[in-house]
Parts: sequence; C-alpha cells; structure tokens
Amino acid sequence: MKTRTFQFLTVSFLLFQTGLRAQENIIIPQQANEYVRIYKPDGDYFFAPDTPNLKEGKWYDEWVPNDHTFVKGDDGKWHIFGITHPLVETKPLNKGIHEGEHGSFHAVSEATDFKETVKKHHYNDLPKILTPKDRPGEIAANHAPYIVRKDGLFQMVYGHSPMRLAVSDNLYDWEPKGELFSDPDGARDPNLLLYKGTYYLTYCSIKSVRMVTSKDLINWSEPKIILKTNKFDPESPTLLFHNNTFYLFVCAWEGGWDGKYIQGAYTHKAYVYQSNDLTDFGVDQEKEITVLKAHAPEIFQGEDGQWYISSVEWPYRGVSIDKLEWIKK
Repeated sequence: MKTRTFQFLTVSFLLFQTGLRAQENIIIPQQANEYVRIYKPDGDYFFAPDTPNLKEGKWYDEWVPNDHTFVKGDDGKWHIFGITHPLVETKPLNKGIHEGEHGSFHAVSEATDFKETVKKHHYNDLPKILTPKDRPGEIAANHAPYIVRKDGLFQMVYGHSPMRLAVSDNLYDWEPKGELFSDPDGARDPNLLLYKGTYYLTYCSIKSVRMVTSKDLINWSEPKIILKTNKFDPESPTLLFHNNTFYLFVCAWEGGWDGKYIQGAYTHKAYVYQSNDLTDFGVDQEKEITVLKAHAPEIFQGEDGQWYISSVEWPYRGVSIDKLEWIKK
C-alpha cells in the first residue's frame, strides 16, 4: 500500500512539474504600437442594388474596410481581401454603420517581400470581387473572407451565416461554390487553421466563439463552443498554433460608443487567450494572457519569419500593420 501511495505521489509530482514547465514556456504576443497604413481605399461606384442610403452606380469618395485576410499569390505579390462599403453618415450614425457590405475589396502589393510592403499606401486598389451580381441566389451580404490554398486552388470561406465558399486559381477571378454550413444562432467572421490534416474553422456567434471541423472544406462537424464571452460580443477570431500551444485572438465589442464618429464603432481591443486544447479557451478571462490594440486583426508572418498584426479603421481608415513580437511570460 505504501509503494502504491509513493508511486501515485511521484507521478502527481512529475505531472505538477511538467505543468509548471509548460507555464514557464508560455510566450505572449506584444505589439510595437507603430502602425503603418499600407492601404487606403480609393473612391468607387457602389456595386450593389440600392439600400436605404446607398444608390447603385453612384460614386462614393470614402469607403470603409473591415474584416479582411492576407494571402500571397503565385506571382509573389501579397493580396488583401475584406469587407467594404461606402461611408454612410446617417442620423443617428449607427443606422447605416454596416450598410452595403455586399462585396469584398481587393488590394495588391507592388513588392513581393512582405516587409517591403509595410509602407504608407503601398497597396493598390483593384475592382471589388464577389458582389451580388457575381453570386446569384446568395444573400447579399459578403463578410469577412478567409483564404487557404488547397488542391491547387485558393479557397475562400466567407459569411455571414450561411458560411459559403468560392474558389480561384489566380486570386483575381472567383467562382462561388455555394453554402457550407449554417448555425441557428448565427455565424460570422470565419477563420481557418489547418492542423494535423484537419481544418478548424472558428467563428463568432451569440456571446461565444465556436468551431467546426472538416477534412475537405466541404463536410463539417457540428459546432462546439470554444470560448464563452459573457462580458462582451466577440468579433474577428484568429486561431494560431505557435510554440507548441494554441492562441486565440478575439476582437471585443463592449459597447460604449457615443455615436459621434464612425471610428468609435470599430472597437480596437483584441483579447488574446492561450490553451493547450484548441477546443477549450475557457470562459471570459479564464485563459486570457494579454490585450492588444487592433480592430478585426489578422496575425501572420512575413517571408523572414517576422510576425505582424493588422488593424482596420483604427488608428486609420484602411488597413494598417504593426509588428508583433513574442515575449516570454
């Protein structure tokens, strides 16, 4: 009996020590807070059917990007795709804050090395993609694209619910492929992580970040809540596997907008969570490790391994880039 007790205590101690070492090895993302606005939208004609405050075919000088994604093309150039719509200044402002988000902006770099693209207004505007006329039979909304490469094609998942798929072999011409899945509570802001042969798609719903999985990007599992956010409404999740653990970045809408300026509706608080289990990031601050300043951030690396964080509408209209470093806890 004493031997078994000793063995149990020894194993428990080793597990405890392993847990301590794991905690000691956690690194935390830290931004430089030196944002560079790399893309500012050009004026354009509204590309969708009339809305209460926007007219099809009318020219609008100011456009507001939102959730977006970066991808490197076969030509070596970097492309940005994301939500866009003309600036709508209604009274009150919140009445038209997201009106007309029915297609994606497309911008492309001149340089082929990402660090060389981090310059003021470096990216050039291209024609909008996947507008309603390009997607007959779909709902008008086209939100928050995310792109991965699979089977020789660029695969774009976009929302909001139902989540949908479009494919391209060149990043310029896109073919919609229809619906992937819906969530009765709503699904928005998709993000994809390929890990050990499985695609993990995270998205936001009611006070939660949820996940579905797939081997082929076509057939999806039932949704599972991976983060419960009682204190705010989550937006724009990004799931990463880094340093042998998982990180979840989530933008937070916590209210408090005074309605005076459009930028105030695009909150720039991004919570970061860490977990060794990519299906469990806890409840509220349970696994929070830091807070960054960005709206709808994307987290990615350049060719030289440098990490970056992007932000839209804050601190400037358009897409801005800040460097990100990983610091030992």
